[in-house]
Amino acid sequence: MSKILTVTHVSGHNACPECGSIEVPYPLSTNDNCGDPRYRVYCENDVLQLLSAGGFYYKIISINPSSYRLVISPPLIPKDTCYSSDLTSGGFTLDDDSPFNISTRNTVMLLNCSENILLSPLNCSSSSLCRLFEEQVEAGSGCRGTLCCHFLKDSSMTSRRIRVRVGGCTAYTSVVDIRPGDSIDSWNYGIELQWLPPN
Repeated sequence: MSKILTVTHVSGHNACPECGSIEVPYPLSTNDNCGDPRYRVYCENDVLQLLSAGGFYYKIISINPSSYRLVISPPLIPKDTCYSSDLTSGGFTLDDDSPFNISTRNTVMLLNCSENILLSPLNCSSSSLCRLFEEQVEAGSGCRGTLCCHFLKDSSMTSRRIRVRVGGCTAYTSVVDIRPGDSIDSWNYGIELQWLPPN
């Protein structure tokens, strides 16, 4: 008597294995054998990363597959400087054909800016959130006293870039989902990206 065993792959999608302690849900893909290759992320030494169009790797710190969102670490600002570590690549940029875009829940703080920034509609006042970052956060201390501004990334702005450059603003950070009255200790530093689900 012989028995036939049938194994069915229920989801129809091949999720990638964990990278360190982070699950890599479909459609994210760490290699050609899992996920959807259009949603490429990289697992190096158990650290999940996203590669920008400028060739800079950003650590992925959280993923919420049900809302199609992930959060990457903002670039480092080396001690006693006011330059983002991604300055040479022009800041954070996504390819035009990328399925990812920058969500509207990011408050971006531009630091060490030229006076040309004052022509923009950004909040560059003495009460700008960037002043708190410069004065109360060690990573911002090298930028203290420079011209800085903050803005909430909204749908009328490009959803593919946070630009820094010499002659403009040389550093930035980003906080996800700041609410009025939030203390600086509760800020969730990161750049939240959303993705379009595959068709």
